Amino acid sequence: MKIVFMGTPEIAVPCLEKMIDEKHEILGVVTQPDKPKGRGKKLAMSPVKELAVKHDIDVYQPKRARDEEFINEIKIYLQI
Repeated sequence: MKIVFMGTPEIAVPCLEKMIDEKHEILGVVTQPDKPKGRGKKLAMSPVKELAVKHDIDVYQPKRARDEEFINEIKIYLQI
């Protein structure tokens, strides 16, 4: 099954891990943009992005997933 996974928080990680373990074809992951974290306000990846990067899955981080520009980008990537 081909999948584009959308998620950001830690609670979404087990779902993505299960799909990876079951060898689904994950075309990409959509997650929120990196945000400043901690005292140093350094940019930090979301838990879902960390897992996607670890498994060499393409990551998309639009400001808004409903933006027409992003939707068109995904359509081109997926050849829809």
